[in-house]
Amino acid sequence: MSANGRYLRLAAGLVVIAALIVIPMNFNRYGLFILSQWAVMTIAAMGLNLTLGYAGQVSLAQGAFVGVGAYASAILTTQGWPLPAALGVSVVVSFAIGWLLGYPALRVQHHYLAFVTLAFSTLAFLVFRNESWLTGGIYGISNIPRPHIFGFATNKPLPFYYLCLGSLAIVSLAVWWLIRSPWGRAFMALRENPLRAQSLGVDTRRYTLMAFAIGSALGGVAGGLYAPLTQYIDPLPFNLSLSLDLLMMVIVGGSGFFFGPFLGAMIAVLLPEWLRFTQGYYLMLYAVAVILLLIWSPTGILGILDRFLANRRTKAASALRAVAKSRLETVQ
Repeated sequence: MSANGRYLRLAAGLVVIAALIVIPMNFNRYGLFILSQWAVMTIAAMGLNLTLGYAGQVSLAQGAFVGVGAYASAILTTQGWPLPAALGVSVVVSFAIGWLLGYPALRVQHHYLAFVTLAFSTLAFLVFRNESWLTGGIYGISNIPRPHIFGFATNKPLPFYYLCLGSLAIVSLAVWWLIRSPWGRAFMALRENPLRAQSLGVDTRRYTLMAFAIGSALGGVAGGLYAPLTQYIDPLPFNLSLSLDLLMMVIVGGSGFFFGPFLGAMIAVLLPEWLRFTQGYYLMLYAVAVILLLIWSPTGILGILDRFLANRRTKAASALRAVAKSRLETVQ
């Protein structure tokens, strides 16, 4: 990429960040709640994108890990724990469970693995609903407090939105570093061809487990923020539909693209709100829009952009070759 292209992308990124900070200052409570939900769901989708998009491991359990993080955060913060400590517990618990869930991926692949993670998602939902001594059962957990960060209260919508946005920024930087590290390259090798990766010395067993564990830990982070965002949780939001929604976010945005979860979460969280002016038809229009997009571009929104840029590069390279050939013929 040329220097001008890098500067243009940097400028565009700074404009988007500034807009996410400044524009919401004029939003009402509901608008700030929707934006905070977008930030939280983006974190969860980034975890699934790491597992599915980069490591190639199918998972239908990401919603369950959001639930694990949410319940861990809710239980601990209502007992007086600070949110950062509760988030740490959410991450550790989700990481450990994700590591264990990764073991079936060592034996089964593709749709068989999807069934295994589906079974875990169902099991997690049953635990959330039936173990009332821990989770409150169908009555859930209420009065979940919002934290004080460096002495600043986040009980109002705008400060808590900034907390969610800051958390998204930290997670994004961590994932950006990870996918450009040797671990990220090993994940992509695992996705493309596990046998070839193993023949090149990649410990496929270890990286499969790490892909599940890290992706699950990010689901725990999202859940740890979701609990104080809603300030009440019950089992219903963490059923299979959440895992399917997160899967759709990754696929619609662009599986294996860094910014795919950002766009996918925007489509899943914000588009239904933008279509509410259609009243009872907004969910139908939303479903039709998603279906048409995936028919047109199975690789998602960023897949369209990637093909466009690839075609431009191909045409530019062909033009350069044609110029070089004509010059060579002139010299001869």
